[in-house]
Amino acid sequence: MSLTSSGATAPGAYGNSGASGVGPSGSADVAGASAAERPRGLLRSGFGLIGPRHGRHVLSVEQVDSLALPIGDDGVVIGVDAGGGPAVLGLNRPTPYDVVLIGGLWTAQVLALRAAATGARVAVETGRAQAWMQMVHAMGGGQNGMSVHDVGRVPPQGASAGNPVLVVRDCGMRPPRGRVVAGPWQSILTLLPYLSPVAPRLLRQARLVGVQRVSPDEAAEIGRALALPRGDVDSLPTLADGVTLWCADRDRQYVMTQPTDAETGLFGTPRRMD
Repeated sequence: MSLTSSGATAPGAYGNSGASGVGPSGSADVAGASAAERPRGLLRSGFGLIGPRHGRHVLSVEQVDSLALPIGDDGVVIGVDAGGGPAVLGLNRPTPYDVVLIGGLWTAQVLALRAAATGARVAVETGRAQAWMQMVHAMGGGQNGMSVHDVGRVPPQGASAGNPVLVVRDCGMRPPRGRVVAGPWQSILTLLPYLSPVAPRLLRQARLVGVQRVSPDEAAEIGRALALPRGDVDSLPTLADGVTLWCADRDRQYVMTQPTDAETGLFGTPRRMD
């Protein structure tokens, strides 16, 4: 087979040009061809394969109104709200973002794992490193964006828009002031198992506060600090495992964190006590 300089098939290369439907110029003579012959002529002339022919997808005006696309905020799905819809927490922000969780280690670990799944690097500052190592090993031994550090030993993380960071401070009831603080694209999640003398200061600094089941006395103190309605204060001592009341300014939302199969394998079922 030989090709001309223009890329067209040389005359006679496939036999008689009249029989093949290709003229001396190399273009298909499809003007007078039948409906069955026209696709073959287009293919031979270099127009490419003819795709499948399907009926058009047409909706009536009434059917268009029934279409819906669930679009929510960008962030980490931390559970479902009271209406059964996804509750999303936007941790990766261009401004400093401090979060305080008065609750259990189980919830903090699920949030950290889900944040890492969205592409954030997670640095854990903790006095109980062994409690986090199973999670680190499951994520590839620290090669997939998660690291564990002793209290006060978290190095600068170099957060950026393309490399957001979540620092989890699991430092007990009296966490010291951290060397690494919230900044652009670097959020801080401080875990408090219960209230302590440092809790009021942390609650004042926080942009978001999550509260799980606490004692009635603690609920009353939290209610005063966050200006919660009486109904929310009364509900805090009765919250089920895995349920968190998230509070930001005047907004409040109860969220049930439901683990995936993989999360259940790593952390077990939801629990408030560690």
